[in-house]
Order: sequence, then C-alpha cells, then structure tokens
Amino acid sequence: MHRKRTRLAARAHRVASALERRGVIATYELQDRVLGNRRARRRYSQQPPALDAPQREILGCLRDEGYAVVPFSELVPDPQAWRDLEAEAATFVSDTERELAREQEGGETALRRRPGKEFVVRKYAYEVELGLDDPWLRLGLNPRLLDIANTYLGMWAKLEYVDVWYTPPVDRSERQSSQRWHRDFNDRHLLKAFLYLVDVDDDSGPFEYVPRSAPGSELDHLWPWRPLGDNYPPEEELAAKVEDRAVSFTAPRGTLIFCNTSGFHRGGFAVGKPRVLATVTYSSPASLASLTERNFSVRPGSVNGLGAEQRYALS
Repeated sequence: MHRKRTRLAARAHRVASALERRGVIATYELQDRVLGNRRARRRYSQQPPALDAPQREILGCLRDEGYAVVPFSELVPDPQAWRDLEAEAATFVSDTERELAREQEGGETALRRRPGKEFVVRKYAYEVELGLDDPWLRLGLNPRLLDIANTYLGMWAKLEYVDVWYTPPVDRSERQSSQRWHRDFNDRHLLKAFLYLVDVDDDSGPFEYVPRSAPGSELDHLWPWRPLGDNYPPEEELAAKVEDRAVSFTAPRGTLIFCNTSGFHRGGFAVGKPRVLATVTYSSPASLASLTERNFSVRPGSVNGLGAEQRYALS
C-alpha cells in the first residue's frame, strides 16, 4: 500500500507540475501576443527614440548577429558616470575579497550567492531596494542604453535585473549551470548588457555567445527557444554544431557587451583570475507578467524626474 501511495503521489506531482507549466506558458503567450507586449509596442510606436550614429551601429550589430560590443566611454561619454561606477566597483571587489578570505578561514560571511550558481558572488542578488543614488540602477536607466533596448525589442522594455558579479577563479572542473551553453528561458524578447569592470582574458571566464542563435535568426532551429523550454541542450552536441561560430569576449575593462540571451551563451568559467562585471537585463512585459521575478524594488519617490520610458521600465 505504501508503494502504491508513493507512486500515486509522484504521478499527482507530475500532473500538477505539467498543468502549472502549461498555465505559465499560456499566460506568457497571452501577454506576448495580446496584453502587455501589445501595449508596450503601441507606446514605442507612438514615441520612438531618435538614435544617433553610435546607437544605430550597435542596433545594426544586434539585429544581424544578436550581440554588439562598444567601449562604455563611446556610448556614454560622461566621465563622471564611469568614475562613479569604477569607485563602486572597487568597493564591491574589496568587500568581496575580504569576505572570501574570511570564508576560506571557516568564518561566517555576508556573501550573496544563488543556489545552483554558487560560483558567482553578487552585490545584490534579490530583494534589494534601490534609488537613483545607486549607480548600477542609473546604468540600467541611462537613456543611451534604454533607447537601444526599446528599439531592439520594438517596445518599451522593463528593467528586470540590476547587479554586479564577482566570479572567483576555481580549479578546472566541469562547467556548471550558466557556465554551460544555454538559452535564457524566461522571454524571447531579451537584451542584456554586460559591463566589464576588470580586464577579462581566457582565464577570467569570458562571456561567450553563438551569433545568430536568437529566436528568428539563422540558428533558431537548434534546440529552439520555448517558454520554460529545454534551455540546456547536451553540451557536446551543441558544441559540435557551433564550435566554429561561437565568439569569446576577451576584452579590457570598460567594455560594454549587448546581447540577446535568448540565443545560446555561457560564461563565468574563471580558472586563473576573477571576473568582475555589472549586468542589467531588459525584457518585455510578458516576461515580468508570468515568468520573472525582478531582483530589486524601487525606493518610494525615486521615479520623480524620470522620463516616461524610464518610469515604464521600473513599473
């Protein structure tokens, strides 16, 4: 009887999980085709941004290849913006390395990690309240970046994620989680920006990407994107199909990488030096509606003085 009940409970769990999965997928498709994204596209069509030459060049690369690379100073020619980010990054690195040393000695630490991705130390992780005095939030809301995101997605985007990552080097072992080739599962309309805060070489776990693998592109047919789909294909099988096409972004500090991460990507496999970067994620309203938990909240009153697109990104 016990075995029968156990099998029955397992079957009930599988059925419940399948129903929940179908519900999430149906909700996503409804939001994408009918509700949230349609309204976001309408807002964009009514107030499209006027991009300058550097922004248009980035947009062209994104549309052709799924990624674009530019020095931060060329896109955001405000020296103070970089100085603010650099100062905050130095503090984060110092604090993180002190806590890592304490951890090695067996002491308790305040390091923020996510289950399954313990190889990355995060400045914020989840459930942090941010205001416009935070330079990383300002980075995500910077019109130079936000206008590119809105134009690439063809809608007013949501700012879904803001964080800084420190990836300490480890002894060579098998790649884990996002160190393996994968598609982000939560939205087909995605744009991430990665800002290198240290020089990144092959030993630092550089970001890697398969060009033209995003939905609607040439390599879309390789384990195609689906809401909650099988976003981690067999590593060796995928590598055999794309090994001559993947791009590894070894680059100096201050490099800004835009990427549609619904295409295949991986990174953070640091084996000799730490990798430190800031990252922001822009997604569609459909993602926030059914699949995504924003990692930050906005301090009351912080939206005062922001433009309409910025307020929408935080809504």
